Amino acid sequence: MLIHGIILAGGAGRRMGGADKALLPLGGRSLLAHVVDRFAPQVDGLALSANGDAARFAGFGLPVLPDETSLGPLSGILAGLRHARMQGATAVVSVPCDSPFLPGDLVPQLCLAAETTPSGLALVQAGGRDQGVFGLWSVGLTGALADFLASGAKPKITDFAAAQGAARAIYASDAAFRNLNTREDLAAAEALLGGAI
Repeated sequence: MLIHGIILAGGAGRRMGGADKALLPLGGRSLLAHVVDRFAPQVDGLALSANGDAARFAGFGLPVLPDETSLGPLSGILAGLRHARMQGATAVVSVPCDSPFLPGDLVPQLCLAAETTPSGLALVQAGGRDQGVFGLWSVGLTGALADFLASGAKPKITDFAAAQGAARAIYASDAAFRNLNTREDLAAAEALLGGAI
């Protein structure tokens, strides 16, 4: 199995005052740099889902994939699937750009879960809640996802996942999956960097 990763950085960052969350500093480095460090060793290729001027990410050396139509994270996942399929990958694992503590066993755990369902789709469930932006998506889902986004329905990851019979990779705690959505979240993460992550 050849697995590519897609880092979702297409959000508007409204709760951060419209800031580009991927580039916000944490411990002297950008959030995106932290995510790349933890995620890149787990996948065979990596790309970034982002809209706007791709040049702002030039220092990362990653392909930057814009949404065809901006309908939330599923649009970024679809762009990632299309790119990965052209590269010969069999699946894509998606993560958000604002989760700098993602676990080192994310991809293996998602792979194990995905083996239990014909669709090859698995999401993380952590602390008893679905963390839908963390998922493994078979490239065979590309057409179904494109149709789902074109259907006019409000595109929710959990709705698409339910229709595909998605499996779950279960984590007891959600600490590694926390999203940094506000300045307060960012400050709390700064404090965490001084201790065990």
